[in-house]
Amino acid sequence: MARYDNRNSLILGAGRSGLAAARLLLERGGRVAVVDENWPGSSLAEFSTEGISCLSADHDHLPDGAYDLVVVSPSIPLTHPWITIARQRGLAMISELELGANYWKGEAIAVTGSKGKSSVIKCLTDTLNLAGIPAVTAGNYGIPLCARVLECENAGAGVMAVTEVSSFQLEHTRTFAPTLAAILNIQADHLDRHETLEAYSTLKRRIFQAQVAGKATAFLPKEISILGVPQGVPVETFGTKPWDTWRYHEQNVIHGEVSIPVVGFFNNKVLGPAAALITAMLTHLGVAPEIIAKGFAEFKPLPHRMQRLGAIKGVTVIDDSKATSLTATQAALKMIAPAKAHLIAGGQLKEDDLDFLDLELSKSVKKAYLIGEAAPALYEAWEDLCDCEQCGDMKTAVDHALANAVEGDILLLSPGCASFDQYDGMAKRGEHFKACVEAHAPLA
Repeated sequence: MARYDNRNSLILGAGRSGLAAARLLLERGGRVAVVDENWPGSSLAEFSTEGISCLSADHDHLPDGAYDLVVVSPSIPLTHPWITIARQRGLAMISELELGANYWKGEAIAVTGSKGKSSVIKCLTDTLNLAGIPAVTAGNYGIPLCARVLECENAGAGVMAVTEVSSFQLEHTRTFAPTLAAILNIQADHLDRHETLEAYSTLKRRIFQAQVAGKATAFLPKEISILGVPQGVPVETFGTKPWDTWRYHEQNVIHGEVSIPVVGFFNNKVLGPAAALITAMLTHLGVAPEIIAKGFAEFKPLPHRMQRLGAIKGVTVIDDSKATSLTATQAALKMIAPAKAHLIAGGQLKEDDLDFLDLELSKSVKKAYLIGEAAPALYEAWEDLCDCEQCGDMKTAVDHALANAVEGDILLLSPGCASFDQYDGMAKRGEHFKACVEAHAPLA
């Protein structure tokens, strides 16, 4: 019998991860209840018919019951009263990721980081499949690992789970042991939940904690501490410096005497370290250099991540709506250098330091068009660095930017802020940006 079979389980949160965990536990003979403060739409009736008990509870209470397992969805922070109550009751708590890993029969590799991990996961998966190695994405990237267990034949035996892991998932993960694990980068992010960069960094390093010496490898940028990597697990570094084990340099990833060309999306100084990591992990999995090079050349970027939408009257239009922090906007401006952009930025600010962008703003921005809640604060911080205008909404920003832009310019949406002041999410923001542009003329 597997470790979590036939349990009386309580799932905290009725989102994608919570419901995937509920379905897996139900399939494994358990009794399952899902609790949520606000049940999403028709899900209540749908999951009730599957045999899942759907419970509602307010913020300060947790349903009573003889539960012997609690699965915590990533949306539930450690400070939530439900976590405190579960601890007081002595209930065992795990993440959906840990639950899925317990049942996954294939191999798993994993990547965490602050920015760019979804693109890395996609490129890894696409290239593995190109090489004839069956692989699926999992985790924070679209489909929870529990759902992959249910949908893949024989719980994924013979299939590689290429898993994107968030800091939220790692809060309740202890035994997930990927063969290859990596931290892509660590930047100030989610500090509203984790409070300090140190706490956030410590959570990220948990991705290594259950790796086994002789069966696993850890990958890190040189500047990130190896603290948390188990003794005996080898560490390989990646980046752009001569001392990195895997090094991006002048359109190639170099490892010893081997040099693999990087063509396309990852071929720049900002994403070069990601290319080095991808090359390192694929090489460890036995993928030939020519297939890795082909994977880079054929890679199609995810939507809203420095996505070139086309051009309008000679103006290149780029959607980087996924840039929800100013660090991500900084990276976007570095990627277009030495060109200059008409930049649309703003939304809900996630940070207080608005000054570290000074160099990129003065070098790479023709004019900034500011939207959302952050517009006044960004205007005050940036008005002496570049031409700025408070536009308020996306349509106004696009209209004014296209009125000013000339052939050869770049129109860049890279907000540096969350989207929830005006949109349901970053994807909706990116879609609206495209619609506003296309209202002027079709993108070519």
